Amino acid sequence: MKLYSRGQVLLYSLLSAVVVLLFAIGLGLIRLPTGTNEQASSTAAAPSSTGPSLELQESPKSKVPLLQTAEVNTYTADELENIKVYEQLNEGVVNITTETVAINWFLEPVPQSGGSGSGSIIDTRGYVLTNHHVIENAYKIFINLADGSQYEGKIVGTDPENDLAVIKFDPPRGVQLTTIPFGDSSNLKVGQKVLAIGNPFALERTLTVGIVSGLGRPIQTSSRTIIRDMIQTDASINPGNSGGPLLDAQGRMIGINTMIYSPSGGSIGIGFAVPVNTAKRVVAELIQYGKVRRGWIDATVVQLFPALVQYARLPVSQGLLVSRTRKGGFAERAGLRQGTEPVRYGSSIIYLGGDIITMVDGIKTTKLADLYSALEDNKPGDRVVVEINRGGKTMTLTVTLADREEVLATNQ
Repeated sequence: MKLYSRGQVLLYSLLSAVVVLLFAIGLGLIRLPTGTNEQASSTAAAPSSTGPSLELQESPKSKVPLLQTAEVNTYTADELENIKVYEQLNEGVVNITTETVAINWFLEPVPQSGGSGSGSIIDTRGYVLTNHHVIENAYKIFINLADGSQYEGKIVGTDPENDLAVIKFDPPRGVQLTTIPFGDSSNLKVGQKVLAIGNPFALERTLTVGIVSGLGRPIQTSSRTIIRDMIQTDASINPGNSGGPLLDAQGRMIGINTMIYSPSGGSIGIGFAVPVNTAKRVVAELIQYGKVRRGWIDATVVQLFPALVQYARLPVSQGLLVSRTRKGGFAERAGLRQGTEPVRYGSSIIYLGGDIITMVDGIKTTKLADLYSALEDNKPGDRVVVEINRGGKTMTLTVTLADREEVLATNQ
């Protein structure tokens, strides 16, 4: 056995104590006092003459100020704008549901659930603006308000060419309805913020936000008519949004949400709305007459097609051939010439040799749908400039318009 001197024992004991002390410090069992901690303790212990206060502290690493609770809960100016518009106007948007009639196996009429959509209350008497396709073929119409109440509505007037309709319900006496104010769609700019409120997938009064993505879009509806000057937006518009308002940042209606372009049926960022200026132009007539009175050229016209162009050796391949004019009518008095050579095409007779209409009111008329589009905003008695081709020469005439409904009824 090896013997150690007293000095060696003391040395080994001291080294062992140092090792144990370092190990305890490493484990955090013992903390050494520092000047920073003492200063912090002294600062914390020092009494404040102004009482307790909250001060922003900075992280020594990131140097990013820590936010107070009040600052975390504030909203941006843009968010406040959205919140204000929604809180003020969402109760002016209604949910519209319909019932239609089907025929069962026993040839009996049976009511069944129809479609659903949205609408805007535009008058405190209960007038609601929506899309025509929302209430098309409806046997019954139900209007659901924000407070959960439901009323049966009736159709006041429809305008299928602009996909617009006005319906009405009778609110109880004393009920104050929220109305959506009309704005102006003539000065819209691409990039302008817009908000859409509607009932997509029956989720009532949903708000979506986007911008005006495009202006003046001509869109063909399912009925083959063309709606001009549609507003394109990236605000989400899904099934159930149809008929709801498209609003500007001040909460004014600038459009009526109508359709989406989507292969899947859901929103992919391309929605379309009828400009509110179109609605303002037709709503008064819908309420007064139940329909929109439009002007028309009192003549029977035929859309050119290749076989007709080749057979008649026409000087142009696109346009509307004037087959007949009404005797003593506005078109005849304006100088529009009808055809003189009758030919049979299928079950109809076409008179060849008449003028070919190529432009009406500044819009090229290559097909019959163009004529409907050109005269959509014209009334009976209005005068329009008509460009024609007569024997290979281009001419212009000024034609007074007749009532379209009367002209088409006569031509049938």
